[in-house]
Amino acid sequence: MKKAILILISFSFLYSSLWAYSSNPRDFISELVNDSIKTLSDKDLNKEEKSLYIEKIALDNVDINALGLYTLGDIRKTLNEQDVAKFQNVFRSYFLKSLTSRLSDYSSSRFEIIGDDKKSSNYTIVNSKVLPDNGPEIKIDWRVYTKNPEKPLIRDLIVEGLSLARTQKEEFASILNSNDNDIGILISKLEDFVNKN
Repeated sequence: MKKAILILISFSFLYSSLWAYSSNPRDFISELVNDSIKTLSDKDLNKEEKSLYIEKIALDNVDINALGLYTLGDIRKTLNEQDVAKFQNVFRSYFLKSLTSRLSDYSSSRFEIIGDDKKSSNYTIVNSKVLPDNGPEIKIDWRVYTKNPEKPLIRDLIVEGLSLARTQKEEFASILNSNDNDIGILISKLEDFVNKN
């Protein structure tokens, strides 16, 4: 089993180096999401292999470090480098585990781009909808960061008008405010989530 996982990881790294998603934000999101749906609906892949795939895709295409700093809010300006690094490390694990559990519900969905809006040279909002087999359509706007025009990165998802990054920031602010802005308590809560089976 471990050998099969190592082969899959090796293949995914090779595959990602041969195939790069488009640098056009609209095409980037379309290719990325459709590729993900196709992989997640592959019945030949087990749950662990699909989780590894999601993690690889996220690490390559989501600006997790910037997202983590944003969710910390103003407190990040008062933290030392060691605390920020520790938070970033646990936030990455928290984000990947949370993403993996959410995406499993959309493996048989249909996806459609419905528009895009270039806000500046650094940001484009790509509008889309997901059509799950069971349930109503879901509108999702993707905030795509394009400071490096050759390597767009996802910085936020706005699901039915609700920013996931802002929601996470508010949740973390609530935890910090309830605990005298002790970053250690926030880190501990994120670690608890990561370590849950």
